[in-house]
Amino acid sequence: MLNVPDGPRIGSVDAPRVVLDTNVCLDLLLFDDPRVAALAQALQSRQLIAVANADTRAEWRRVLGYPALGLDPQHQDELIKAFDTLVADVGNTPPAALSITAALPLPRCVDPDDQKFLELARDAGARWLLSRDRDLLVLAARCRRAGLFSVLSPQAWATGLSRSLAS
Repeated sequence: MLNVPDGPRIGSVDAPRVVLDTNVCLDLLLFDDPRVAALAQALQSRQLIAVANADTRAEWRRVLGYPALGLDPQHQDELIKAFDTLVADVGNTPPAALSITAALPLPRCVDPDDQKFLELARDAGARWLLSRDRDLLVLAARCRRAGLFSVLSPQAWATGLSRSLAS
């Protein structure tokens, strides 16, 4: 399981912010998917701060209860604690600390359940929204043109990161 020492704190680290959709969190915290290894390393080393709010946390809790995952209540509680350690809650961030992009309009996601991730990325001033969800990924160009944030798969993000580090 991903280990982020003492959890991220908004304002205490000058690292770029990222929003992780629920499937990316599952890859990190439940499945230990090697395709998110670069992301896990960036979060552990605090080169990156994952952000969440009440809506994304509620979705995390709801998804952990899906019968398809087969998680007993104790394992669900462990994953909830791991999530809370992984992310910085921006729900209590004073309005003055929120992003200057918070007033910009967002593209509409065809899946209304995914709109919360776009809103969080905009409102928290995230640099990236990482997802494997096609409904979010198709909005990448529109978000970029609007000057908002990049919408990428974790693998595309890692490829871009390794290119920038090699430069």
